[in-house]
Amino acid sequence: MDAFQDFLTRTIGDWGYLAIFVAMVLESACIPIPSEITMPFGGLMAASGDLNLWLVGLVGAVANLVGSWIAYAAGATGGRALVLRYGRYVRIRPHDLDRAEDWFKRYGDRAVFWSRLLPVVRTFISLPAGMARMELVRFSVYSFVGSLPWSLGLAYGGYALGQNWHKLADNLEVAAFGIAALLVAGAAFLLVRSRRRKARAAA
Repeated sequence: MDAFQDFLTRTIGDWGYLAIFVAMVLESACIPIPSEITMPFGGLMAASGDLNLWLVGLVGAVANLVGSWIAYAAGATGGRALVLRYGRYVRIRPHDLDRAEDWFKRYGDRAVFWSRLLPVVRTFISLPAGMARMELVRFSVYSFVGSLPWSLGLAYGGYALGQNWHKLADNLEVAAFGIAALLVAGAAFLLVRSRRRKARAAA
């Protein structure tokens, strides 16, 4: 894992946004390229002035959307049997697919959004969405909007931690809940502000 991390960080250091894009596409297409390495290291490069923090986060989110389309297509065209048959070559375990399917059955289309903020499930949720032939535009919107805070949050974590960026990967679950909490707080703030504006308009 250390050797792979060194390879990934060297590649990002050499190729910048392009390497971030490719790595995040692969991760979202169920190839085991951990975003908790890619995005924080991109944030570190932004802190050093080599990249732009906001652009790092945006590239990560767009790449996640592209990778999600690939996984969605795999689920839609081949179904569970195809995913399990060939998924073992990229370390897709039946347990991971079962967990993603359970989330999708329990929460429906909303699972595509919320699961983007959770480790493991976020990578595989596109497969059951494709199997269920979820409407593609809605899938794309939920995927992008859910991926954006995740990508920005991890990039900012690397930006803030500097040379200690790798500690974010060691505390990924804490980071995930932190990003989710910020997202919920932001949504609540916008909802309260909207209701206050409507109340003032009515008055």
